Amino acid sequence: MKKHIALSAMVIGLLSSASVQAAEDLSSMFSEGKVSGQIREFSISRAVKRSASTDYTRKANAIGGHLKYVTADYKGLSFGTAFYTTNGFANDEARTDSTKVDPTLLGVNNEGYSILGEAFIKYEMDKTVFVGGRQKVKNAMISSDDARMVPNLVETFSLTNKNLPGTTLAIAHTTKFAQGTFGRAYGAGGILAATSGYSAVDPSNQVGDFVNMGDYAVGKETAGITSVSAIYSGVKGLKVQLWDFYAHDIMNTIYADISYKMKLDSVTPFVAAQFMKQNEVGDKLLKNTSISTNGKLDSMYYGLKAGLSVANFTAYVAYSSTSANSASDVTSEGTATNAIVSMWGGMPAYTQGMVTRHQFLAGTKATKVAASYNFKDMGPDLKAVLYYGSYDMDNNNGYTYGDASETGFDLIYNTGFAKGLQLRLRGNYANDFNVASGTGATVGWDEYRFIANYTF
Repeated sequence: MKKHIALSAMVIGLLSSASVQAAEDLSSMFSEGKVSGQIREFSISRAVKRSASTDYTRKANAIGGHLKYVTADYKGLSFGTAFYTTNGFANDEARTDSTKVDPTLLGVNNEGYSILGEAFIKYEMDKTVFVGGRQKVKNAMISSDDARMVPNLVETFSLTNKNLPGTTLAIAHTTKFAQGTFGRAYGAGGILAATSGYSAVDPSNQVGDFVNMGDYAVGKETAGITSVSAIYSGVKGLKVQLWDFYAHDIMNTIYADISYKMKLDSVTPFVAAQFMKQNEVGDKLLKNTSISTNGKLDSMYYGLKAGLSVANFTAYVAYSSTSANSASDVTSEGTATNAIVSMWGGMPAYTQGMVTRHQFLAGTKATKVAASYNFKDMGPDLKAVLYYGSYDMDNNNGYTYGDASETGFDLIYNTGFAKGLQLRLRGNYANDFNVASGTGATVGWDEYRFIANYTF
């Protein structure tokens, strides 16, 4: 906490020094700034079903959120900062016992924590924007993944340009990663963590601090991740994305995504496709971890999605496939060889479930169907979502040896009696999430979440 206070003081000092240099010009920059934020209460209960040992139910409750301040624009220049916090309440006293207290709402040892999560400078000139510092971002490989209390946050520096019609070009360099609370679901790391958006070596204890990208992911310092991207949306209904993420001395990831929707009278059909290719680079620092012997990556993934919207109803079906390991790959190179490794919050797959993220494990073929309906024309601003995901697992993926499935629902109610208040009830039912090799022992669960978000 002392470190966070010191950093806050430093930021305030920098802003103050700027105002001293041009007080008359910059005074309104701060007085006209905007405050925003969110107060969040989150309760979760998971009844775990294990075929080979005792079942248990773990629960957790937390309250927190964030408070953000962004100055007004002054000749293209602005500053921003945001403070995030999570604090447990009404939890079992055995806080470190994961069979009693769910680990995904709090920090290390299920303690509450606070963090200066955003502290950035922004400069905009014509159609070019520079943003540098601590931020909340979301893209295919580096994302906030705001699924619990505190999101993932990063220290990054980006330059974006929109001079070409319908096109956004960007280059960014990300140096540090502050994992949020959700990553703690993946315990000590390993192949499931590394393919689900989190550290291969320790996602449980690296929470609430900005650390080097490589230290976080593989326990070895790197120069970070350099990314370049081009996004085209110059044709109505069409969006094309192409990204290259170069994680220095770890891997290079190429990501492409194309989507198209077209209005036909009262029906809007849509289709989408995505592709990922990964290879090791430089010193291959994934080597000598639990998921890789020599740091080699040679993986490929593709996903397809098709659906339609009619008035307030939307439905789609999605399919994905990830390249498979051979038995010799696992023995000589490791389970990550043909998996899609994503260790900084990124999870762009069309086929991900509310919980199940098996689609990036090597050899997985996944299918997902989902439908949603918004009842707002009948009065309440209530959206209901139902989905089912099926995951055909390969025996050489290194995590589970049987097929998995997940069914779930999501009810999202934007209340009319309190502006900014959203109530949300989510449920997921995971079957054969993990099947042990040899014994066939299974792990599944029934999980419910209640979330109240008050945004201002």
